[in-house]
Amino acid sequence: MTADASLIDRVKHDGFRSVTAETGQPDGAEFPVHGPADVAVACAAAEAAFDAYRATDRESRAAFLERIAEEILAIGDDLVVAAMRESGLPRARLEGERGRTIGQLRMFASVVRSGAWLGLRVDPAMPDRQPLPRPDLRLRMIPLGPVAVFGASNFPLAFSTAGGDTASALAAGCPVVVKGHPAHPQTGALVADAIARAVVACGLPEGVFSHLVGPGNDLGAALVQDPRIAAVGFTGSRGGGLALLALTQARPVPIPVYAEMSSINPVLLLPEALKTRGAALGAAFAGSLTMGAGQFCTNPGLVLTIESEGLDDFVAAATEAVSGADSQVMLTTGIHAAYEKGAAALGGSADVETLARGGEGNGCTRGQAMLFQTTAEAFLADKALGHEVFGASSIIVRCRDEAELRTVLGGLEGQLTATLHMDDADAELAGRLLPVLERKVGRILANGWPTGVEVCHAMVHGGPFPATSDARTASVGSLAIDRFLRPVSYQNLSPALLPAELRDDARGDGVPRLVDGVLIVN
Repeated sequence: MTADASLIDRVKHDGFRSVTAETGQPDGAEFPVHGPADVAVACAAAEAAFDAYRATDRESRAAFLERIAEEILAIGDDLVVAAMRESGLPRARLEGERGRTIGQLRMFASVVRSGAWLGLRVDPAMPDRQPLPRPDLRLRMIPLGPVAVFGASNFPLAFSTAGGDTASALAAGCPVVVKGHPAHPQTGALVADAIARAVVACGLPEGVFSHLVGPGNDLGAALVQDPRIAAVGFTGSRGGGLALLALTQARPVPIPVYAEMSSINPVLLLPEALKTRGAALGAAFAGSLTMGAGQFCTNPGLVLTIESEGLDDFVAAATEAVSGADSQVMLTTGIHAAYEKGAAALGGSADVETLARGGEGNGCTRGQAMLFQTTAEAFLADKALGHEVFGASSIIVRCRDEAELRTVLGGLEGQLTATLHMDDADAELAGRLLPVLERKVGRILANGWPTGVEVCHAMVHGGPFPATSDARTASVGSLAIDRFLRPVSYQNLSPALLPAELRDDARGDGVPRLVDGVLIVN
């Protein structure tokens, strides 16, 4: 359902305008501001659609996801142009993001067809077992119910209206109510229209998808407090995620909030790697740091290293590259202001050295890249130095030895990623650090950069708090579907009452199942 669909009873709504990111001025189309009454209508429709939608067969649901992908592609260049204007992101980035959006919808279609997400388990009855017989027990995963999804500011396509949260929830069999991000309402409306067309084309209930927009926080608060919402997907600030957690935990029936919130993604430069390629690492690091004005949840905001040969080469190359980086348009005036405040706080610390400032630019949303340096002792003494600064800002922390490096790692908050830059001679040290990193992050990578998240089956885009609100889950890749499912066990039900996929005659349907503890794959 789109912002102007008939399902929502529009009484009287003040409008708000779409803003051009580069100017910070509201010079786009006007959109209605949805309110609590609209939330109630959308959630009631989602609840009414739930049983019919969750009962769809795997092929129908997969075809629906593929139809959404086709409808988004059919929008054509208008979608990219709208996203460029509202986000300030370049064409190539947004064309790639559109491809990722299409790709993850198609990936979830294949996941749905496979049936593995059903988690089928069958423990046949053992009536003659001593000392007690075993009942017939069968298990499957079922969808939670209507899901509220919050669009993200930094990914107007891949993490927003038809992004990973929406795709995985729909794949699980959950209707979705999207709270579109107010920074890109036109982009969201175009995508919402595409999903609405797919709903109609596939003959699904109208309430399977709804799209609400508005510039304030009241809309989101009303949405997560509606008793018909069963789970929440959120990507954004720590403050926003914690506010949603508080609201949902205060409900008479609390619900899970899968919030991705805050991460500075430590990059560890090990001694032999520094010795052999310190300067090259410095230049490559600056490229990752400044990509997309640093507005990635996986941006390398922290560099950890031991004092060793090649470190000065790294610092010199990184300083030169960051100093030469042009300013870039940031997503919104608010994000730009928060970035400048955070960078100024880092640079204002008496124990922090400012190594580089990128080029200054004209305009209220142009962000200037920043690089800082401090000691491990100072970093450990001031927790604020480890807070996320959302943008192209990073701090290098110089440790005296391995023991101090381990102390710094042990004091870090939970993170989405950690990166090891290492040569073969660093393997022993890396092996000692891995157990520490496993406790702190969701993804560990070697000799690369954390920016760029592959959409696939083995990807984990999550991590311990505050990177996410639930470290057991991921928001990217096929694992994301598990967030919106729960197990149900059926004991001694007759075959006629059992779900079709749990009946004995369903074996051979290609869906993997655990039968009496043995994995059966047909």
